[in-house]
Amino acid sequence: MIGYIIRRILISIPILLAVLTLVFLIVRVAPGDPAQAILGDYASKEAVEALREKMGLNKPLWQQYIEFLWGLVRGDLGRSMISGVPVAKQVAYALPYTLELTLSGIIFGAVLGIPLGIYTALRRNQLPDYLGRVLSLAGLSFPTFYLGILLILVFAVGLRLFPVVGGGDLHDLKDNLRHLFLPGLTLGLIMTAYVTRMSRSSILNVLNEDYVRTARSKGLAERLVIYKHVLKNALIPIISIIGVYSIVLIGGSVLVEIVFSRPGLGKLMIGAMLQRDYITLQSIMVIYAGFVVLINLITDLAYGLVDPRIRYE
Repeated sequence: MIGYIIRRILISIPILLAVLTLVFLIVRVAPGDPAQAILGDYASKEAVEALREKMGLNKPLWQQYIEFLWGLVRGDLGRSMISGVPVAKQVAYALPYTLELTLSGIIFGAVLGIPLGIYTALRRNQLPDYLGRVLSLAGLSFPTFYLGILLILVFAVGLRLFPVVGGGDLHDLKDNLRHLFLPGLTLGLIMTAYVTRMSRSSILNVLNEDYVRTARSKGLAERLVIYKHVLKNALIPIISIIGVYSIVLIGGSVLVEIVFSRPGLGKLMIGAMLQRDYITLQSIMVIYAGFVVLINLITDLAYGLVDPRIRYE
């Protein structure tokens, strides 16, 4: 297993480097001058050139790239062009809110989606199956921001059970969870729809296998057949959809943070875009890219844990 982990990590390194290179090129090769965009159309040529020199944009592209990578290695994300505050300090404040929001959505989706998928698969073409398919289809059809607004209207404005806006105090567990519940549920319900449909489909495929019929013919309890033989062999597609949709959740968290006025990387990125803060925007894009590579790595490692055969391929 250790050899498999090392191989997957080594494979992830060039992938991460390629993604970082793409982010670097997108920001610099995109039409328009970042310095001109920051200062505005009526800025003097001297002011634009001075800002370009300050941002290092007058250097050769290869030199900018080396300095970009060296800054990442040192953990230096630069300073905001608007506030002058180190971007690393802004990220350190916003990142925990985004992480807890994304993780809560994943937990909601897995805890609700997998049991629902199993339940509907075992009752195929019965009323629970029809209801499960309708609800999962509804979850896939709801935009994230719309579902968030509905939850606010019902649970925050109507029933007054949860706060309307804000992220809560990270040092106060109760207050933090109260502020996290509705945003996490917003992401989690949509992820539940994806996980339910994939779990149902995967379980149905495994139920038709010969080893399942053999296990039942031996007189094993149905619960043992389902959880030891069926679910274990149906986990690979389920892990895949959780991994893929975890990446989608990172993007979906941007809208949720805006709807619930939560601090986080998404809200920080939108602010950087509106203020044309080139340095902050680039840094957040790098962090998001790193998360995508990390989630793919974790998903690959989970494959090896679930199916030992994968570790030896």
